[in-house]
Amino acid sequence: MVELNKDSSSEDGGGGTIESRFVNFCKSDLPISDDNFLVQATRLFDETKNLLLANISAVGTGTPEEAERYWFAFVLYSVRRLSENGGTTGKGLTLCQILRAARLNIIDFFTELHQFLLKVGSILSNLYGEDWEKRLEAKESQTNSVHLAFLSKYYKRAYQQLFLIVDADGDKHLTVADTFNNVSNYYRFGWLLFLALRVHVFGRFKDLVTCTNGLVSILAILIIHVPARFRNLKVNDPERIVMKGDKIDLLASLCKEYDTSEDELRKTLEKTNNLIADILKKQPCLASECKPKNFENIVTDDLVYFEDLMDEPSFSSSITLLEKDYDVAIYNKGELDERIFINDDDSLLVSGSLSGGSISMNGNGAKRKIDSVSSPTKTITSPLSPFRSPSSRTNVTLFRSPSNRTNGTPGGGMSKMSATPVSTAMTTAKWLRTVVAPLPSKPSAELERFLSSCDKDVTADVIRRAQIILEAIFPSSGPGQSASLMDNIWAEQRRLEAMKLYYRVLQAMCTAESQILHAKNLTSLLTNERFHRCMLACSAELVLATHKTVTMLFPTVLEKTGITPFDLSKVIESFVRHEESLPRELRRHLNSLEERLLESMVWEKGSSIYNSLIVARPALSAEIHRLGLLAEPMPSLDAIAMHIDMSCGVLPPTQSLLKNEQNGQNGDMRSPKRLCTEYRSILVERNSFTSPVKDRLLALNNLKSKFPPPALQSAFASPTRPNPSGGGETCAETAVNVFLGKIMKLAAVRINGMVERLQLSQQLRESVYCLFQKILGQRTSLFFNRHIDQIILCCFYGVAKISQLNLTFKEIIFNYRKQPHCKPQVFRSVYVDWITTLRNGKSGPDHVDIITFYNEIFVPAVKPLLVELAPGGPTQSCSRGPEARNNNDGTCPASPKTSSFPCIPDMSPKKVSSSRNVYVSPLRSSKMDALITHSSKSYYACVGESTHAYQSPSKDLTAINNRLNGNRKLRGTLNFDDVDVGLVTDSVVANSLYVPNGSSASSSHAPLKTEQPDS
Repeated sequence: MVELNKDSSSEDGGGGTIESRFVNFCKSDLPISDDNFLVQATRLFDETKNLLLANISAVGTGTPEEAERYWFAFVLYSVRRLSENGGTTGKGLTLCQILRAARLNIIDFFTELHQFLLKVGSILSNLYGEDWEKRLEAKESQTNSVHLAFLSKYYKRAYQQLFLIVDADGDKHLTVADTFNNVSNYYRFGWLLFLALRVHVFGRFKDLVTCTNGLVSILAILIIHVPARFRNLKVNDPERIVMKGDKIDLLASLCKEYDTSEDELRKTLEKTNNLIADILKKQPCLASECKPKNFENIVTDDLVYFEDLMDEPSFSSSITLLEKDYDVAIYNKGELDERIFINDDDSLLVSGSLSGGSISMNGNGAKRKIDSVSSPTKTITSPLSPFRSPSSRTNVTLFRSPSNRTNGTPGGGMSKMSATPVSTAMTTAKWLRTVVAPLPSKPSAELERFLSSCDKDVTADVIRRAQIILEAIFPSSGPGQSASLMDNIWAEQRRLEAMKLYYRVLQAMCTAESQILHAKNLTSLLTNERFHRCMLACSAELVLATHKTVTMLFPTVLEKTGITPFDLSKVIESFVRHEESLPRELRRHLNSLEERLLESMVWEKGSSIYNSLIVARPALSAEIHRLGLLAEPMPSLDAIAMHIDMSCGVLPPTQSLLKNEQNGQNGDMRSPKRLCTEYRSILVERNSFTSPVKDRLLALNNLKSKFPPPALQSAFASPTRPNPSGGGETCAETAVNVFLGKIMKLAAVRINGMVERLQLSQQLRESVYCLFQKILGQRTSLFFNRHIDQIILCCFYGVAKISQLNLTFKEIIFNYRKQPHCKPQVFRSVYVDWITTLRNGKSGPDHVDIITFYNEIFVPAVKPLLVELAPGGPTQSCSRGPEARNNNDGTCPASPKTSSFPCIPDMSPKKVSSSRNVYVSPLRSSKMDALITHSSKSYYACVGESTHAYQSPSKDLTAINNRLNGNRKLRGTLNFDDVDVGLVTDSVVANSLYVPNGSSASSSHAPLKTEQPDS
């Protein structure tokens, strides 16, 4: 491991020790003169420097100099955000200043910050209190930066489509400098006005959908006020605009183009106009009265105009006022300076991925220059305008058809943009607005019939519960702070959306359940508190995911509702199955949530999986109690109601509900010793546990259920109650076994992906899978407080050693980093309980690197299982069940049997046309890196004979689309997203637990070896 020499001289001449270099960084590289702030920063650095020295190779690229810069930035950012008395200088210190001084970019900073906080969390708790994480808001800040990157790109593209740098007035010729300054100032003015809208109007709920509505209102302001010669203004695309008479209905057209609500846009535009009047001191007037030249072809109804908003010198002073207003806003918060996002060349925005490859930023520092004018006919271009031919000067349009292209470059106007994170969010929000919003905000007549058909009418209970839980998730005001009117309106709208969705899906579930049971009385289901809270949490999470909020990220809904990850995992598949209109993006979101739950969250301390395990596997009870892993009792509704301001008029507690809570009939855990009400796990809606790009192609179509889905009433039965489906096992045993079956399917996909990357044999793949399955069944405690990828990586190394394969941990981690689900903390920070190890009283940190975990914990625990894989050892094929010998964790008799590697989705080409020889196949992960590069950006590979000689793949795809579509009048291209994605239901998993087992592939016998960390 690389170590930092504390006595080494500073490269910057700031002193010989690491402490002196930090002080020099604060005083010389940053303008920090406040003594109190410097004392706090120095104290935090002194208490954490030993962690820096011990983890240099794990920070950034691993060089000592870079690790120092990261650590300096982490310390200053943490103190700046957490210090209550930062002083005048401390309050003026922004994140951008820190990053520039440390020569870091935004993406890398937030990526590495997570590891820093994991290591220094206990120190921050001692210095700043237990709520330091909530006050720091690191995750929220990172999400905010991602959203701003998306929004800035969206704004830039929209601006390029709606405005020209070419002077449309043929009698007037602007110089290059004048033209560039005018256009860039309009562009900057719009972004500054948008930031002012975020600061003064949107409040703390800066979700992506609301911000996009704000950006569209800014575009409307610019179209109204930017001089006509810089704007497209001709009607020739009736498919994308809305006409009112012979003029353009501007707001309706913008809403049609950007999938926004016209009512929301009008409200936001009104707030934007008020902001202009308040900050810039401009006097508004009705456009219908002013009738300036800009409204020549636009309907002026309800539009507001500011006379001299874009006229000099008033325009320059307006930009200055907006700059000063934003300076004041960020001065006291120390947040990211959001003005940098409209400058692609800013050093803080370097090439990289902000969200899984969704966005790439140009950070090479090379500024693009405006072409010089060599002749009067040469078009003037700028960084804000795509290339256009000189002829485009005489045909300027506001809503130009996408067919207007010059030299292959899309023209301006309102041509439909390709899918982006922002446009996808707006499309999903349209579903919420058009499908969910019109629904009633109370149970329908059909649902009321189910609620009243119970042993006692539970309608009032259901309504009261929904109001309390959703008020907790979407509070009208935050704790200890007064919310703005905009915040309260936003929260109320989200509550209504979640409530309507909850009632809709609940009714569909009740209808399906009654058909299965041939009865209308669903008392055991509709009186189960935990079931309803899971449904409400799922509804609220979908609403939050639709709006892409910043301040209420998952797992906020779990904390607010009092349920655990294991609880939520049980309703996801049923929720998707009973809401057929759910957009694909929301299905993907639930899929990603299920993946997070399975891989780690369910295994964390406080998960209700442990309350089921002590029933299903009594031998694990002592270890679970010793580690304190049991879930806390689920808080009652009254306890939740006490923490929120019930201003919406919630019904008083009903006696039946209180009685159920007191008697424990709602699945509430009154104490860790009391058995909680668990139910059968619900499998994820999709079984593609990879990137969203591939999820539609990894559908397990061969896993179709032969039986109807299990009744929800039996799924929510008491854990000690016999399973109604038979088999002689309890509901807790069934829940655990089905859950472990889901874990195995997730592990199979990830093991297969690593085998492809490492180019290993299928025999070794079988061995790794068999070992993982045995560990899950016989050494279940190895998963406690850990990530399943940590066990998978160790399995690869252990099997490689027993097979005498030359494969190092460094190679395994190197290839794991390329996996779409890779998380650096998986191999950097593994939980270790030293009490269970035989180290003669030695101790160490609670979290170590994966190699230390392998040597100290993994090998002693699984060595007998590894030896069994060797032909010379005590033979135990994969056909043996987990109840075999060395079963230290005491699996129950009905545990899943170990089996051979399951069937992975067929990767062979599939014919997508009945009349044409066109085939589509998934892109293998082993070849994805070569195709998806920063230079090529190629996401498709056309294999075989090209449609024409010397033709690019993109043209081949166009030709394929044309052939497949034939004479059909379709506007869109071939939709590969329509591939049917089969649901892998509980019954499929349950039936697959007992399939005949194959023999495990044998490997050469070799002594176990361990590997030391790389130095």
